[in-house]
Amino acid sequence: MGNDIHLRLMTLEDTDRIVTWRNQDFVRKNFIYQELFTREGHLAWIRDNVETGYVVQFIICLSDGREIGSVYFRDIDREAGTAEYGIFIGEKDALGCGYGTAAAKAALSYGFHRLGLDRIFLRYLADNAGAGKSYERAGFCMTDRKETVMTQQGERQVLFMEISRERFEHMEET
Repeated sequence: MGNDIHLRLMTLEDTDRIVTWRNQDFVRKNFIYQELFTREGHLAWIRDNVETGYVVQFIICLSDGREIGSVYFRDIDREAGTAEYGIFIGEKDALGCGYGTAAAKAALSYGFHRLGLDRIFLRYLADNAGAGKSYERAGFCMTDRKETVMTQQGERQVLFMEISRERFEHMEET
C-alpha cells in the first residue's frame, strides 16, 4: 500500500490545495514555522524560491490519482551538493499508511540522481515520533545536532537527520 505513490512537480494550480493542507492543525503543529499560510505567501514562495531554483517541490499522488501532500527540497546549494528535505501529508486518512516513507524514497532518488546532490538533511520536531520512524525507514540517519525552538505549543526540541548519496545508492542496491 505505501509504495503506491508517484511524485509530480508542484504547479501554480496547486496553491489553494497547499495552503489548505498546511493550515490544518494536524499539519501545522508538526512544523517549526506554524503561522497560517496565505495564498499570497505561497505565490511569493513559488516566485522567490521555486522559480529561482532554490526549491523543488512535488505533490504526492496515489496510484488512483488522489493527491495527499507534498515533499520538497529547499535551500538547494548546487555548489555544495546539499539541500534540506521536507514533507507534509495533508490528508488525515493518509497518515500512517507508509506514503511518507515511499514519498521520501522517491524524492531522495530525484535529489541524488536528477539534482546531483551529495547530502540531504532534514529537521523535525522531536515529539513527532512517526516522522522520525518514517525518515529512518527512508534511510536518513540521526546526527548529533539538536536545537530548541519556541512554537505555539511552547518550547520544543528539533532533531536533525541526514543521508548521503553513497548511503542511498547502497540502499538501492540491496
